[in-house]
Amino acid sequence: MKIAEFIAQEVLRPRLAARGCLVVYDPEQRLRDLCLGMAGDRVGVVDAGAGSLAGRQAMQQALRALGRPQPALDGLLVYVPAAAPLTDEARQANPYAAAAACGAVFPDGAGDEFEQLCLRARPDHQTDIRRLFAQMPAGPSFAVIDAVGGGFNWPQLKATLQVESGREILLALLAPNAGQQAALKASEGWATEARDFLKATLGLLLKTRGKTWSAIADETWRFLLFSEFVFDLLAGTHQAVPDALQPVPRAPAEARSIVEDSCERLRTDPRTQPTYVERAVTVEAELNLAALCAQIDDLGQRETFPFEERAVLRRTLLAVTGGQLDTARQWVARHKTSVWRGQEHSQAQWQLMGAALALVQACDDLERSLPEHSRTLAALLDHYATALRDADRLQREFEQAASEQVDAQGLMNDVAHHARSRYRQLAERVQTLLMRHMETAAWPPPGRLMNTQVFDRFAAAPLAEPGRRVAYVMVDALRYELGVTLERLLADDGPVALHAALAQLPTVTPVGMASLLPAAAADLTIAVQSDGLVPLLAGLPVGGVAHRMEAFRRVYGDRFSEMRLDDFARGQPAVKPSVDLLVLRSTEIDALLESSPGSALTLVPSTLKMIRVALHKLRAYGFTDAVVVTDHGFFLNNLAETGDVCAKPTGNWPVIAHDRMALGAGPGDNANLVLPADRLGIRAVGFTQVGLPRSLAPYRAGHLYFHGGLSLQEAVVPVLVLKLLRAEAHTAAQVNVQLAYKNGAKRITVRVPVIDIALVSVGLFDQGQPVEVLLEAHDKSGNVVGEARPGGDVNPATRTLTLQPGESKKIPLRMSDEYQGKVTIKALNPTTLQKLASIDLETDYTV
Repeated sequence: MKIAEFIAQEVLRPRLAARGCLVVYDPEQRLRDLCLGMAGDRVGVVDAGAGSLAGRQAMQQALRALGRPQPALDGLLVYVPAAAPLTDEARQANPYAAAAACGAVFPDGAGDEFEQLCLRARPDHQTDIRRLFAQMPAGPSFAVIDAVGGGFNWPQLKATLQVESGREILLALLAPNAGQQAALKASEGWATEARDFLKATLGLLLKTRGKTWSAIADETWRFLLFSEFVFDLLAGTHQAVPDALQPVPRAPAEARSIVEDSCERLRTDPRTQPTYVERAVTVEAELNLAALCAQIDDLGQRETFPFEERAVLRRTLLAVTGGQLDTARQWVARHKTSVWRGQEHSQAQWQLMGAALALVQACDDLERSLPEHSRTLAALLDHYATALRDADRLQREFEQAASEQVDAQGLMNDVAHHARSRYRQLAERVQTLLMRHMETAAWPPPGRLMNTQVFDRFAAAPLAEPGRRVAYVMVDALRYELGVTLERLLADDGPVALHAALAQLPTVTPVGMASLLPAAAADLTIAVQSDGLVPLLAGLPVGGVAHRMEAFRRVYGDRFSEMRLDDFARGQPAVKPSVDLLVLRSTEIDALLESSPGSALTLVPSTLKMIRVALHKLRAYGFTDAVVVTDHGFFLNNLAETGDVCAKPTGNWPVIAHDRMALGAGPGDNANLVLPADRLGIRAVGFTQVGLPRSLAPYRAGHLYFHGGLSLQEAVVPVLVLKLLRAEAHTAAQVNVQLAYKNGAKRITVRVPVIDIALVSVGLFDQGQPVEVLLEAHDKSGNVVGEARPGGDVNPATRTLTLQPGESKKIPLRMSDEYQGKVTIKALNPTTLQKLASIDLETDYTV
C-alpha cells in the first residue's frame, strides 16, 4: 500500500466516518491532492486554499446539508493549507474552527506526524525511513517513501515462518518455535531474502557466508543485543564505548526503536525468555563485556546482559550503606521486572538487599518517632505493640533472607553488617529508654494484661459455659511480631483478636509456661532452690511439661487432653467427645533457635503453618474456641562481637536465668539495674532482688539468641483468641492452579529451581478473589524436601504466596541439600494442606 493510500484509508476516512466532519490542517501542503481526491458522491470536500470567502461559504453550505433530516452528504472534509490554531484566541479568528469543533481534526497528536504515519505504513522498513527523515529535515516526498525497500514484502520469509509483519519475521528468525525451526531447515531460498530483510529493518549487513538458520541467528543475536547495550550506554550519562568494542558491528541510531522493542519482547515473553537468557550469556562471554566495561560506573537503564545486573547490585549496595535509600529503592523496584531475577544467586541477593533496605528504612522512621512515644512506660509499651514491633519483623525477614543465600565472595557482607548495626542501634536506644523507666516504675504497669491472667480470662471463662470446647495452643518463643503475622493469616478464617500481654519474669520457658496455667495469677511463685530456678503453682513444682499437664488435669479431669501440635496437625488423632480442653504444645521455634540461631529462622514458618492447619482441623473436631499463647519472646543479635557481654553484678546471685537475669541480692552498677523482686511482679522464694543488664547483652559472651531478661522483645508477647466458625475453604474443584518447570523439563539441575505457578480460575462464586497457596516439594514418602524461598512474592513468615485469578508468578524453591531423587512439586491449600496441583520431577545436580 502506498503512503497516500495508507493515510486516506487508515487515518482520514475512519475519522470522517466516525465524526461526519474532518478538518485537515496541512501547512506543508503535502496532503492537498490526497484530500481533494477523496471527494465523491457522498463526501464533500472544501478546499480552503481556493479563497477564504469561497471556502467559508462552501463549508457553511455543506454543514447545513449535513444537518438536514435526510442529508445529501455522509461527510465533509475541509482542507486548510495552514497550521492548526493552538489557542482559544486563534480558534476564534479561524473561520474553520467551527467545523473542527463539530467533528474531528487532523493532525491530532504526535501519532499524526508525517514520520510516524510513514513508520506505521511501512513497519518493515523503519530503519530506512528514520534515516530518510534524518537526512531530509523537511520530510521526504510520497514517492521517496513509496520507493523504500524497492517493493520487497518478504514473501518467502512470510510463507516459511507463517507470519505477516516484519516484527514477527524478526522475532521468528531469532527465536523460532519448533514448527518454524523445522520449516527453516526444510526450505531454501529464504536466507537471501533474510539478508535483505535484516539490512532494511536493523541496518545489519550479515558477514556470515552461511545460509543456515543457526549461522544467521548467531550473528543477528550478537548484533541486536550489543546494539541495545550501546544505545543504553550512550544515553543519559553519555558514557563512551570502550575502544576494544568499537569495531563490533552495531545498529545505526535510526534502528534504536526496533532494536529496543525486539529485545524487550524477547526478554519478557515466557516463550522466548529462556532463549534470550542463553543468548545474552553467550554474547557477553564472547565479547568479554564484563571485563572491558568494568570501569564504567553507569551502564544505563536496561539490563541487556547479566553483568549489568551485577553492576546495579553493587551500586545498590553502596546506596543502602551510604544512606541513599530513595535511590536504592528505585533500583530494587526495577530489579523486580528484570529478566535476571530468576537466576539462583541473583534472586537471593536481591531479596536480601530488599530486606536490608526495608529494615534500615523502618529503623530510621521509627527512631525519628521514638521521642514522642516514649515519655512514659505505658506509652513505650503501646508504641512497641503498634509500631516498634515492625522492626523486629523486618529484622527476622532480613535474617531469613541472609540465611537463604550462598555468598562465597562476601559481596553482601557490607549491606548485611549495615542492616544489623542499624537494627541494633534502634533496639539499644529503646532498651535504654525502657531501663530508664524501670528505675522508677513497676512491672507490670497498672491495667496491663499479664500472662498469668490469660488462661483464666480467655480459656476458663468459656469452659464454664455449656457446649463450649477450647483448644489452648502453647507455642514456645512466639515473639510478638510473629503473633501479629499469625493474626493476619487467621483473619480470613474467622474472628480473631490479638492482645499484647506481658510475660512473667524471668522470661525463661519453665517460668513462662507455668504462668499460662489455671490460677497462675494467684498461685504462681518463683523459687530459688538448691537445684536452681523452680516455678511453683500452689506450692507444687510446674517447671516440666509433665508437671504442667498435671496441673491442667487436676482442674479439668477427663475434660482435659493434650498432645504435640505437630502430631495433631499432621495426623488423625483420637480426641474423645468428653474433652472440652485440648492443650496443643509446640517447642520447635525455641528449640531450633537455641541450637542453630543463624539458620533456624527459616524453619519458623513451619510452626506457623502447623498452627493454621491445626486451627482449621479443630473445627472438624467440634471445638468452638481457640487461644494461642506463648511463654516469652526473644532477641536475636546476629551482630554479636567480641566483648558484647554484660559483667555480672557484685553480690550473691545463686541463679542467672538464661544469662539475662540474676536472682539473689546485691548492689546495682552502671551496667546492671538491681530492683526488688516484687517490683517486677515476681513472688520470690529464696531471693529478694533481681539484677538486669541495662543493655541488650547477656551475662555470657557468644549468645546470638537469648531471652530471660527484660526487654520489649523478650517480655511483650501475643495472645490470640479465636472463634472457630465452620467455614468452607476453597476446594481443588473450585481452584484451578497450574504448575510448570522450564517449559516442561523433568529434571532439576540447580538447588533453587524456579517454578511457574498460575491461578487459571476459581469457583463460580469466587470470581476476583485471591487465593493463597503453599508451594512445597515432597519425596515419595510425603516428606518436605523443598520449600518456597521467602521474600518477593513469598511471605517470609508463612512461605505462602497469593495469586489473583489469571495471574502467574515465578517462585524459587530451596531444595534440601541432603535429598536427591524423585520429587513431587505440590501447590497446597495452606489451611487444609489439600493438593491443588502437582508436577513430578527428579533432581539431577550433576548436570
